[in-house]
Amino acid sequence: MSITPLQVRRSGPVPVVADVPEEGPIEQVRYACALGAMQTVAAIPRAIPITHCGPGCADKQCGALAFNNAYQGGGWGGLGVAPSTNATQREVIFGGEERLRELISHTLELMEADLFVVLTGCIPDLIGDDVPAVVKEFQAKGAPVVYAGTGGFRGNNYTGHEVVTRAIIDQFANADAGPREHGLVNLWAPLPYQDPFWRGDLAELKRLLQGIGLRVNVLFGPGSAGVSEWRAIPRAQFNLVASPWLGLATAQHLESKYGQPYLHLPVPPIGGRQTSEFLRQVAAFAGIPDSQAGAFIAAEERDYYGYIEAFSEFYSQYRWGLPARFAAVGDAATTLSLSSFAVRQLGLVPASVVITDNTPPEHRDAIRAAFAKLDHDVGIEPVFAEDSYAVHTALRSADFGRKPPLIFGTTWERDLAKELRGFILEVGFPASYEVVLSRGYAGYRGALTLIERIYTTAISRSA
Repeated sequence: MSITPLQVRRSGPVPVVADVPEEGPIEQVRYACALGAMQTVAAIPRAIPITHCGPGCADKQCGALAFNNAYQGGGWGGLGVAPSTNATQREVIFGGEERLRELISHTLELMEADLFVVLTGCIPDLIGDDVPAVVKEFQAKGAPVVYAGTGGFRGNNYTGHEVVTRAIIDQFANADAGPREHGLVNLWAPLPYQDPFWRGDLAELKRLLQGIGLRVNVLFGPGSAGVSEWRAIPRAQFNLVASPWLGLATAQHLESKYGQPYLHLPVPPIGGRQTSEFLRQVAAFAGIPDSQAGAFIAAEERDYYGYIEAFSEFYSQYRWGLPARFAAVGDAATTLSLSSFAVRQLGLVPASVVITDNTPPEHRDAIRAAFAKLDHDVGIEPVFAEDSYAVHTALRSADFGRKPPLIFGTTWERDLAKELRGFILEVGFPASYEVVLSRGYAGYRGALTLIERIYTTAISRSA
């Protein structure tokens, strides 16, 4: 199948580029199956996933998402040691409910946690194990256990993430937690572990939101208070979704369940312009006085643009092989935020954008519209594709001009970057040549880190 080359516009209509249909197996996968949402649980402080699945399923999900993807490490329960039924032929024939019941009982006895989430794999979902009934036995005794149907055939780990968050909300969050608290916000942003930089990005977003006067249920990562934040979800003034589509279904569910409003800002902010706009929109929605939010934004911009002023000397004088055009490969949130930053802050031109997260069809037009107006005179039509043959064909078809291209991509694009005589920043799954502890690219501070990474990589390549 041939793919129409992606084009850049400077005013005028955006060319239409057909999506690439996926048929048969996918070469070089870029996400996990729905069971990969066990890492969503692992991202909650003092929470442990319990997996009811075949032998090796949980270990493979954890190895892919938490080890070979920037070597992020495990959560409260450790890396790759989640309790599992390891269902075999016996459970297929006779059912696995008794095995699961035994596993939950021993896990509660031996492992210390504030929340346990039972996730199912393909085997129990196919044979029809009544997992909810088994879990409800423990819930009736007051055990902090919930269940989520995450059989791999149900979708990828983006799908599984939404299933798990809804399960915790419906089975664990306290509907009688008290009155709505003005100034408290639930933040729904990156997908833990799938996004290698989720810890750093959440830390920066929380810092920014607190800076304009909000209190934040960040829900995941070191900056979260753990299950107490999940129980406090119904008390929040509103939900904030900082993603093109992930988390939107959760916010809509909370609106239906609790009458809780939500603000959807589809472009996760990177850099001065985007972050300041983001904060002003949040402040207006939350009813925060302009003077209060403005003072914080002014202080942050003063520091940010002070660093940018110093960087501009290098940017204007260094003439040896810096990029002029870029390609972005990854999920909708990553490609949109990075493209917006590269265009609006660095003056780079997009040559190709490929979105690989199997974005639900109902969200694709809105994402196309966002890419059509990256800036007042720059836009691009993205391609939605998951198979690496299609992804790499799109990149090979792009016009990068005469300068070496910058590729925001994954480990799967490393050889292609060499072929194109460009350089690569691994920004998504899998990122096997990155080690990430607390680094993030969101906000003012993250943008400075990203600029350092881009241009260090560029000048190192020419050495």
